[in-house]
Amino acid sequence: MKLKQILLIVAISAVSAVSSVWIYGKITRKQPNFVQSENGNIPANYAGFFDNAAGAGEPIDFTKAANAAVPAVVHIKTKIPAKRISNQLPRSRGNSMEDWFNQFFDFGPQIQPEQRASGSGVIISEDGYIITNNHVISDGGDGVAEEITVTLNNKKTYKARIIGKDPSSDIAVLKIDGNGFPFLLYGNSDNVKLGQWVLAIGYPLTLETTVTAGIVSAKGRNIGINQRQSKTPIEAFIQTDAAVNQGNSGGALITTDGQLVGINSAIYAPTGTYAGYSFAIPVNLVKKIVNDLIKYGDVKRPYLGVWVAEDKVDAGDGAHIGNVAKDGAAAAIGLKPGDIVTKINDATITSWTELQATVSSYNAGDKINITYKRNGKEYTATATLTAKSGTFDEIATNTVGEKLGADLVTIDKKQAMQYEVEGGVLVKKIKQGGPFSKTRMQDGFIITSVNGTDITNIEELSQAIRSLKGETIQLEGFYPGYDGIYRYPLNIGEE
Repeated sequence: MKLKQILLIVAISAVSAVSSVWIYGKITRKQPNFVQSENGNIPANYAGFFDNAAGAGEPIDFTKAANAAVPAVVHIKTKIPAKRISNQLPRSRGNSMEDWFNQFFDFGPQIQPEQRASGSGVIISEDGYIITNNHVISDGGDGVAEEITVTLNNKKTYKARIIGKDPSSDIAVLKIDGNGFPFLLYGNSDNVKLGQWVLAIGYPLTLETTVTAGIVSAKGRNIGINQRQSKTPIEAFIQTDAAVNQGNSGGALITTDGQLVGINSAIYAPTGTYAGYSFAIPVNLVKKIVNDLIKYGDVKRPYLGVWVAEDKVDAGDGAHIGNVAKDGAAAAIGLKPGDIVTKINDATITSWTELQATVSSYNAGDKINITYKRNGKEYTATATLTAKSGTFDEIATNTVGEKLGADLVTIDKKQAMQYEVEGGVLVKKIKQGGPFSKTRMQDGFIITSVNGTDITNIEELSQAIRSLKGETIQLEGFYPGYDGIYRYPLNIGEE
């Protein structure tokens, strides 16, 4: 091959190589720029995972926390003795046919067999105060089991007495006699973070002490379970994926340093056994409830004096205020309908349920810093919580009355005795165009139940309706001076 041919081939090869590099650069110039850390330096706009992550190689050790907490978690067993019950139908107001049926077809008393149940509890003081769930020590109604025993991890058994209970939060306090008991320290549930490791300790499925681990899946959850035992439920659960089953109720949710951050209360499971999620009452709420039960025997509720914007209960960016009581703590600092509460002291508020639970963890008379947004601007003010329960009646009157299209009034005790009912809500005047005007209801009707749940005042009516999102509502009640119970189906969605 001649020299000229060789040089030509070399030149063509060089040009081809340079052209290929240039074309490749043009093609790949618009592709994503994947950045790697160099010499430990992270770009300023990086998501920041490493700022919050545990140090590389840092072991996660549950042994110390588990061994420290297990002796303070107890097994609670209850017994409800067998009792005679009548199969006679309950007396219905003004229904003579049912009264006649009861009189002639009562086949005598029946025997309800003895009932036994078990759950868990947490010792919180060396002299034997124990936290558990209200439903653990319940007799199935408004009372408590006749016999309650507590067995410690060391197999010693004690008879327990009830100090107090709060169905709204599902908390109860027991006491056993003695001193020197192991106990758990309160943590701070406001500081619990998503993804944080936690341990659940209790006595599930009749097993002995059991420890399971999981992470915090969510905070401020409202699953509607406490409305089964209370007309004024309070829920803002810590959700975890730690395995919790029947019998775990009342047990401890602790951090990896052994501090109590929640009381396990419920599971989300279509089969009745663990299916992925469990729910614990945050300890900051528990502390307030427990202190009141020990000191007073019941719970002294603090009130801010606001009511939720019904269409933004689960907005996710704060607690949207729908109405403000004229004489409440919120009105005193200038809060208005439309404001969005985003923080109480250092606790972030993302929903109405979190606002309820956070306020409920304080006492009447406490001063709290409230951060809220109005027209996109952020403000902070200091409010003093009140003990006036009538505040919510006023708010509920305005809110639920507007929603239903009627002027509503809670009947007083004298009227309730006259009508032989526990209480009720008088429909004083029905407004044209509202949901009530589209039923056959007339002025003067007294509402006594919503979908089978008894209601005695306007606040309970509002709570009952709020809990039935998207469901058809069945109102029951009576007209003074007329026999019989009247029922009216209601669709709140109708305008």
